[in-house]
Amino acid sequence: MRRPTKSSSRKISADSQRLVTLAQSHGQAASRMEQREWERQIEQLLQTQLASNQQLAIDNALDHLFHVDGEAYDDLLDIVEAVSCSCTLEHNGKHFDALLIAMPILSWTRFTIASGPIQTELLQSLTTQLVAHILASDVHIAIAPHLFSIDQLPRSYCETYTLTRRMAQASISQTALAMPIEMPDTAPFLADTRQLLFVITAEHRKPLLRWQEDNINSNLQISTQAALTQWQVHATPILQKLLPGCGIELLLPEAYFVACRNADKMIRPISIRAAVHYLTHALNIDAGQLQAVVASVGDDSHELRIDEYRVSFSVVNNPDVFYGVIWPLYDEESGEEDAQLSSSHALNKSTVSPLQQIVILLRESGITHITKPDMLFPPECCDDCGAPLFCDQAEEMVHAEMPEDSVQQGGHLH
Repeated sequence: MRRPTKSSSRKISADSQRLVTLAQSHGQAASRMEQREWERQIEQLLQTQLASNQQLAIDNALDHLFHVDGEAYDDLLDIVEAVSCSCTLEHNGKHFDALLIAMPILSWTRFTIASGPIQTELLQSLTTQLVAHILASDVHIAIAPHLFSIDQLPRSYCETYTLTRRMAQASISQTALAMPIEMPDTAPFLADTRQLLFVITAEHRKPLLRWQEDNINSNLQISTQAALTQWQVHATPILQKLLPGCGIELLLPEAYFVACRNADKMIRPISIRAAVHYLTHALNIDAGQLQAVVASVGDDSHELRIDEYRVSFSVVNNPDVFYGVIWPLYDEESGEEDAQLSSSHALNKSTVSPLQQIVILLRESGITHITKPDMLFPPECCDDCGAPLFCDQAEEMVHAEMPEDSVQQGGHLH
């Protein structure tokens, strides 16, 4: 189950209620034929709502289902994502399927992770590698000429819907795709994701991606891994030019929402390691001199649900918090308050909780002073600058600030 982005409303509109009813009917269908008919009605309603920018109606329906019917919530979310990032268009008497794809890049550095416009020759080089290793035969492609930070990606299903269709038209007609002159500012992080977005189109019901063309006896996991390996080998040198001074790792280009979720999950452990690396160099200390507080953060109005962990870093015997990292929880991940930080048995299990993953990463990075407050903290941010607050050793939420005499510059992080 994936997590909603807002708290539950007491009363939902008629438009939201219609989506709720259809999604629950879809889940209760007694046959595949009946299920397909409910799905058709949901898609038809969503097309109207997305085209008319009724984002609130969709959000409210999803949020309501999250709290009352998890199965219907997942069903509706899958359909919302599919409708907003794919479409079928007609061009010159033929029907084409289009899919918005994200190309995730995990990046880390001690300097600045770049974002912004991409030079034409680099886009052409990336297109060549996509055609060679990722895309099916006979597809058209339109790449957005911009390296996106998370702050610059579409912020709603309605925005995604509009962008997908605009890029699909550019792909089919093979016309240049222009981006807005002004984009939102990018928040600075030691480790962050960057995305390239492109839409691919193919004749209706023809393959869009290379692994869809493999014969029926092929192994999908082997096919996708082979494509990823080739993509990483050939595209990394190109993308490294866009991200100077950064370590990067390329993930498999996939459907927009899937790729973004995978990138958000994969960047979390890198953020922990990047923070430790940065602090040891900036403060000129060993990792063993650092201490960490792992605080559970969430909304206590919903059964004390943990939405994220906030990891605070300070120096042993110093009460100040110098840096913080947020570890959000996704899908069916849950916070396990009873996880034993000192239990070697717990840390050696093949399946570990998010809290245990964090502790493992901290210990592997050389930090042995780790504490976990028992309480659930509200998701507080600074009133002045909006920065998230982090828990100190006294279990107070405070602003994370580096000391003025720290060494802020140095070699890049790898």
